[in-house]
Amino acid sequence: MKKRQIFNLIVDIKHLPLLFRIILQLQMNDARYHFHFSTLDLELYDLEDFGYNGVNITSYRLIEETEENIRVIQDMQRFNSKSYSKVLQSDAALMYDAVVSFCHGLKSFDVSHEIRPANVSCDREQSWSDGLSLLNYINSVSFPGLTGKIQLREGNRNDPTLTLLKLKNRSLQPVGRWSNSSQLVVHDYEAFSSGESPNVTLRVTTVLEKPYVMMKTELNLTGNARYEGFCVDLLKDVANLVGFQYTIETVEDKKYGVEDPVTKEWNGIVRDLIQGKSDLAVGSMTINSAREKVIDFTKPFRNLGISILFKLPKKPPARLFSFLNPLSAEIWAYVAGAYVVVCCTLFVVARFTPGEWLSPPPCSGDEGVLENQFSFPNSVWFITGTFLRQGSGLNPKTTSTRLVGGIWWFFTLIIVSSYTANLAAFLTVDRKSTPIESAEDLADQSDISYGTLHSGSTMDFFRNSSSETYKKMWRYMERRQDVFVDNYEQGIKRVLKGDYAFLIESPMLDYVMQRDCNLTQIGGLLDSKGYGIAMPKGSPWRDKLSLAILELQEKGIIQLLYNKWWKNTGDVCNEKKDSKAASPLADNIGGVFVVLFAGLILALFVAICEFCCHVKKNSAVRNTPFCSEFNRDLQVAFCCCCTEPSGSNDDLTMDHHHHSRDHNKLSPSSTYVPVLPNSSSIQTSVPIFEMQEFNA
Repeated sequence: MKKRQIFNLIVDIKHLPLLFRIILQLQMNDARYHFHFSTLDLELYDLEDFGYNGVNITSYRLIEETEENIRVIQDMQRFNSKSYSKVLQSDAALMYDAVVSFCHGLKSFDVSHEIRPANVSCDREQSWSDGLSLLNYINSVSFPGLTGKIQLREGNRNDPTLTLLKLKNRSLQPVGRWSNSSQLVVHDYEAFSSGESPNVTLRVTTVLEKPYVMMKTELNLTGNARYEGFCVDLLKDVANLVGFQYTIETVEDKKYGVEDPVTKEWNGIVRDLIQGKSDLAVGSMTINSAREKVIDFTKPFRNLGISILFKLPKKPPARLFSFLNPLSAEIWAYVAGAYVVVCCTLFVVARFTPGEWLSPPPCSGDEGVLENQFSFPNSVWFITGTFLRQGSGLNPKTTSTRLVGGIWWFFTLIIVSSYTANLAAFLTVDRKSTPIESAEDLADQSDISYGTLHSGSTMDFFRNSSSETYKKMWRYMERRQDVFVDNYEQGIKRVLKGDYAFLIESPMLDYVMQRDCNLTQIGGLLDSKGYGIAMPKGSPWRDKLSLAILELQEKGIIQLLYNKWWKNTGDVCNEKKDSKAASPLADNIGGVFVVLFAGLILALFVAICEFCCHVKKNSAVRNTPFCSEFNRDLQVAFCCCCTEPSGSNDDLTMDHHHHSRDHNKLSPSSTYVPVLPNSSSIQTSVPIFEMQEFNA
């Protein structure tokens, strides 16, 4: 029976002491076994050896424990000195009640009839004439006897009552009653669900796995002190609530247990539970239908699901012109094209409209000549200034040019607003794109391999799944057996090497992600299930442990244990998920400074070219060497205050420079010297270089 894993037994034999010795020798006296004895005299035997390991023993008792019956039994004890205990046997109690029933019937018969004794032989068919009447009086008696209420019907006991006994606190105690009319009524359910004696020691098997069960690093530790972890603390709290002791051992093959599809045999922890080598199993033991068929589970102490663990791609190197990223290259090309088109359009429209042709200032000397402020350089400057949200000093004066400017302003409003809105996000958010985003993406590609824990519930999930995506993934993993790993540590190492996705349960995924900032979760959960404490099929500890787990959940103790082993261990990844703006800006907007310095260098180069051109013109006019003219003009350019006498060579230089500048000034706001009535004042108020020009 022990080899066949039969735990519920009905015992109906006479030699009970021999059976008791066999049970103790085979160690079938633990909480998994339930013996129900058919004998009504089980209290006569010594059950002291069965009161420590939680074995379930039940039986029935016929004798009622009333004050009158106890007094009668005590009077009869001297006739039962050879019994194993001071309890009256059921046969003696039945004999006593039979005699009392006969006495009650005979007394009633004597009251109404005259008893006429007669000699009756058993060899002849002749019966006693008053026998039938006496039998009827006996059948009609009713009184409380040692075996309960005595009522006879047609010579048989009518509706007898039996007391249900159960071994509790090392003695048989009444926990219910049974009768033919009311059936079984249990009034002490605690006897079947309450905690057992703290002397009960259960064998607990597990698998070493962070952070559920781990081996301590300290030396010279023995027993349960060698282990620590979430499940170890949980088991300690549950044991205190239920009331048992335990010893923790690891399973030999270091697997949780999966059924072989060919041999239909289990391995790992499940096999130990089936074979009776363990009483409980703790760890990341997933509850699923396949395991529920062969073992039992408590209520889940943690809910979870399968997810994908993947390595974050390396951060792309910062580009010098990352500030252009808010708009795509195509948009920038369109903007550049629009910029050129609008510049040309404004120039052409300004040439066509008469309102943009204005007379020059009176002192310019160009009477009868009209000027247009929107030359091509000025048109480019106007479009550039408005695009950068700055002024240009040029104002359109006609409807057509104002229409071109207004449409351009509306265009730049949308473009600049969109660019500004996206610029902060592109510069401050650390964007790391992964090649896969879901399980479907993982199944549809072949560059990244993926696998799961060998001989685990996740492997069973993909093998038995009815989803086409998961079936496809299982066929891939089945063809490539190298994608399976023996433990989570191996899977995490393969993920960190790259090009490998690990299908892992969410609690372990959270644990490793909080300790390694290079890992991330892909997609959501693929299923929903839970972790539970496993035990052999039909174990009496199931309901007790489930109630304890529910109580711990209601008190928040399980959540505290989760925080202790997942978040408060001191080795949590410290990298901030929301990146600060300082680091990305320092790397990504360096191009802005490049543009600034490039513009300054370009402006300086153009200024030097203009200066050289000016020096060349002056040297040709004066017929002087270029170098001497260059030095002379350079001194004038950097001289803070220059007061040369009238008619000097420097006057020619400044005169030519001012005259050229005056002819290139197209702004209508150009200043000029007004003509005064006194001619002498004109000679004194006009600058020297202008007088030279007039004389010429």
